Amino acid sequence: MSDENESEKPKKLALIASKGTLDWAYPPFILASAAAAMGWDVSIFFTFYGLTLLLPELEAEVSPLGNPAMPLKLPFGPEGLRKLDLPIPTALQSFPGFNAAATTLMKKTFKNKGVATIGELREMCADLGVEMIGCQMTMDVFDFEKKDFIDACVIGGAATFLDVAADADVTLFV
Repeated sequence: MSDENESEKPKKLALIASKGTLDWAYPPFILASAAAAMGWDVSIFFTFYGLTLLLPELEAEVSPLGNPAMPLKLPFGPEGLRKLDLPIPTALQSFPGFNAAATTLMKKTFKNKGVATIGELREMCADLGVEMIGCQMTMDVFDFEKKDFIDACVIGGAATFLDVAADADVTLFV
């Protein structure tokens, strides 16, 4: 094969999405949609907790308790108040409802900044032809079936992803 034909082939991106929290859902969908919009062939392998990102109803939350570097800022109020970093004691972060409150604030911040939702990014990926592979082993472990996931999802195992990754120009674990 000549170098000329090689340069005509689209670049390929292979991603592994292993986490299903709100903050970890953004990177694979942002990277995949950007690469696909640039004409790349893109595949995302959803495994372990990342598999939940293929469910029709996205319930991704964020937990400040599990993210000690997470800045907590208010998405509303006077500018001076919005710029304050609000240190929340660890004991308070474990109270029931704290994750829901933090999730609501983060979603409001994203909306205020014009950031697409996870659902919008996932739909964009589907529209751009991103291959979204649900991990068969994870499905078995957590008792999921193909019918539990969005239509754009295909099912495959580690070997499926390794075939994709072997041919990729960029492979990332996020």
